[in-house]
Amino acid sequence: MKKRFVMGALLLACLTAMAQQPEELSPMRGVKNAFTYTVRQERTPEARAGFAPNMLVYPDAKLSQEQVAVLLQEMGLKEYADKYGATMGVVNPVGEKYDNVADFEAYKAMIDSMRVISNLKIIGIGHGATFVNQTIANHAEEVAGIVSINGKAGKPASSAAPVPVFIVGNGSQAVAKAYIQQNHATETSKEAHLVRYQNSEEPLLSVVVSQAKNQSLKEIMTDAWKSLLSKNYRFNNYKHTFYTGATQGQYGAYELEPYVMFNDLKITRNVIQKPLLDTMAGQSNCLWYEYLPESTLHAPKASVPLVILLHGHGNDPRTQSETSGFIELAAEENFIVAELEWQGNGYTAMGLDGIEQVVYELMTKYPQIDPERIYSEGLSAGAMNSSALGIRKSHVFAAVGAMSGGLFPEGFYYFGGRALRNEATQKRGLVETAYIGVFGTDDETIMYPKSGNWQGNSLINAWQIYETMNGMEVVNDYNFVTGGIFGQAVNDHETLTLKNIQVQTGQLYKGSTPLMKLVAVEHYGHWNFKPAARIMWDFFKHYSRDSITKKLVYHAE
Repeated sequence: MKKRFVMGALLLACLTAMAQQPEELSPMRGVKNAFTYTVRQERTPEARAGFAPNMLVYPDAKLSQEQVAVLLQEMGLKEYADKYGATMGVVNPVGEKYDNVADFEAYKAMIDSMRVISNLKIIGIGHGATFVNQTIANHAEEVAGIVSINGKAGKPASSAAPVPVFIVGNGSQAVAKAYIQQNHATETSKEAHLVRYQNSEEPLLSVVVSQAKNQSLKEIMTDAWKSLLSKNYRFNNYKHTFYTGATQGQYGAYELEPYVMFNDLKITRNVIQKPLLDTMAGQSNCLWYEYLPESTLHAPKASVPLVILLHGHGNDPRTQSETSGFIELAAEENFIVAELEWQGNGYTAMGLDGIEQVVYELMTKYPQIDPERIYSEGLSAGAMNSSALGIRKSHVFAAVGAMSGGLFPEGFYYFGGRALRNEATQKRGLVETAYIGVFGTDDETIMYPKSGNWQGNSLINAWQIYETMNGMEVVNDYNFVTGGIFGQAVNDHETLTLKNIQVQTGQLYKGSTPLMKLVAVEHYGHWNFKPAARIMWDFFKHYSRDSITKKLVYHAE
């Protein structure tokens, strides 16, 4: 098929949050009769560092560029581009009208050219909705949401992946019936003119049916956004790392993950830019973000935990707040979160001393923070930095977590090496910090240790350094045949299924105290695994650090 839809560069620009000026409506690069509108937003609470919506409209009939501009205006889609940094596209049929074979080949070519997909929303109108319902819906592995406006029903194939969908207009009940079957959904609520059906095991698999009459396209999109499109994104990290790309259907159905909407969670976000005078006098500003659930704003003094989030190498500093799962947990569990631009990236790099200073700034500003319950979590390089904090700043942090990152072995100074090992040795038996590591077994960036390929592994190096400092037996010989997925005997071994992915966990004890927890996400690549936030938090909250003696305290319950 020669009509290829090349939008990968646009999506990648959204994903990496590179600076970009607003663009006017323009033809999709390399595509005839299809048009796109993109905009790059400042760091407002609504704008996204990654996983911004990418909305593609299949119109009722082929449109000119001028007609596309009118349609986008009528639908109000430009407002979502302006507010959320979204990408908008209108995809005409290949011929004069939709052909399920030819237009599906064009769709596959589009998906293959995009490569990296995370928040693809497909909106069909009239004949375009019929094509979406009858064809794309049966191949919606990477689609985060569908809107069907005045379309005819499709027939779900037995192999069709479930997909969230909003339905309105003529024939909506017949359209809904097919999607309800596809999603294995049942009716859960009625609110005004909206009826919601959900999958009992995955609430994000919703079918929302609007019974409204005579709405404008803009009113329809407002309903669709609030009730469905703003609820989730979708990406696939199974047997590869999502940002390395994939072709249509290559790795099966993508994961559905909640999309963080701060207002819905009743969370206040503050953006702080200031020098950290105690450690960086005369230097430029440091940057961090504060996330305060409503329940924490007037909490009693020293009653609320604090979790520090550290992004991966070169990532936008909002990455962890949007994709780690800790913001949703903060609202549920009543703790404060701060995500730090620890690496610099246009600001002053904090270093470990700067991170400690931010903690003190936060405790002064928010006296409700409990100084005995300070925790850190990071991704990739941020995981390495979080792991380093537990050694170097053990007087501050009660527990630290690492997602897709360890500590480098000998030969490296930063993120591990001889310096951290020596410090752990000096503190051995005197200082303890609880540690939890979560790792994908198909991670090709920070390799998971496996039989015959574990010596010098950075994950094992982190385990050994924590075993050393915590005064535990240091395992020096790993056997991934007799020792299973962790290469050693563990306590409290569990096998879980989360997001249809198998996860194995185990703990390492010092006496009767579990000071370390290892979590292996099977066949997972290099990135956050959102359900791991709950596993980490349930581990963290067993530990505090005495504010006077600085000793680690374990709370069994």
